[in-house]
Amino acid sequence: MQTPGSQSSLHRANLERVVRAVRLAGSLTQAEIARTTGLSAATVSNIVRELKDVGTVEVTPTSAGGRRARSVSLSGDAGIVIGVDFGHTHLRVAVGNLAHQVLAEEAEPLDVDASWVDGFDRAEALVGRLIDSVEVARDKVIGVGLGVPGPIDGESGNLGSTAILPGWAGINPRQELSQRLGVPVYVDNDANLGALGELVWGSGRGVKDLAYIKVASGVGAGLVINGQIYRGPGGTAGEIGHITLDESGPVCRCGNRGCLETFAAARYVLPLLQSSHGPELTMERVVELARGGDPGCRRVIADVGRHVGSAVASLCNLLNPSRVVLGGSLADAGELVLAPIRESVGRYAIPSAARQLSVLTGSLGGRAEVLGALALVLSEMGDSTLLGGFQEPVLLSSVR
Repeated sequence: MQTPGSQSSLHRANLERVVRAVRLAGSLTQAEIARTTGLSAATVSNIVRELKDVGTVEVTPTSAGGRRARSVSLSGDAGIVIGVDFGHTHLRVAVGNLAHQVLAEEAEPLDVDASWVDGFDRAEALVGRLIDSVEVARDKVIGVGLGVPGPIDGESGNLGSTAILPGWAGINPRQELSQRLGVPVYVDNDANLGALGELVWGSGRGVKDLAYIKVASGVGAGLVINGQIYRGPGGTAGEIGHITLDESGPVCRCGNRGCLETFAAARYVLPLLQSSHGPELTMERVVELARGGDPGCRRVIADVGRHVGSAVASLCNLLNPSRVVLGGSLADAGELVLAPIRESVGRYAIPSAARQLSVLTGSLGGRAEVLGALALVLSEMGDSTLLGGFQEPVLLSSVR
């Protein structure tokens, strides 16, 4: 039996520190593990050897700073994680391993007016199909990350009122999917998962403070502070789409007037162009036409960029992030939207905050949220799961 402060419990704690560092990073050299955990190089070397012997980690030769090194990652056989992303018009599922490798991924259209039961039926079927495709036993699934386009109540876990997926308000998505799949489920809104995806795999790598702004059917933000998603006590942090830009502006779905969303979201922007470009116009088509030189589409995108930039300036003055990453369908416009955003930030943000800020588009495109769902599981799962079969050596001092 382990007692607090015993050599055995200290060893177990060091094992978990090493596994946690590797799990969060995907792969690290032994020197990087030592710096991250504060353990000595000799202790790390011994622990890595033990973990390798029991199959928890894999060690491969690499180089760091021109010198030979050993890269440590969690074993591909240690388990798999699932990411599920419900969007306004799509369902996307990905399967990954604990070494941050995506093994399979698939997306399909989702009727936004479909019932939530139908949505979860399809998610369950797609998850099963992808697990079978990678030929991994279902008992190897450690957890599922789930993204939904709406606020999650921090206490109840229920999906809040949303106009993005009508009829879904009030359900508990974590509970529903966990009952279906029989594994732990971690749930968050799509903007937070987009931020996590870009932080781990995309344009946010290497920074600890960023804001991921998603402009699509709605407008939301995922906030990363000191490397962690900030959700707020009620789980609604990042609702940047409801910053008021004009008190006399259009009525928003939230009930207020002149929110950023009423100037930037697709449902408000597209009617400005449909009389001249047809009723079937989509934001993806607007971006395509703008890139091709269409003056009306360019003007609308520039206006949206300036409005988003005003909200980003307020964010800079409050939180002073080092990077803003733009996601959603508007991100494909590139500099056509980034330049107006930077212009507004330069005009309205505190000069010192504006100078430190970089504004760029996400590099993951429509995959950001589902990859963020994988990252959510990797960040939230406990390390004891990975060490469940690890046998501690019996110490003479602990024998009574």
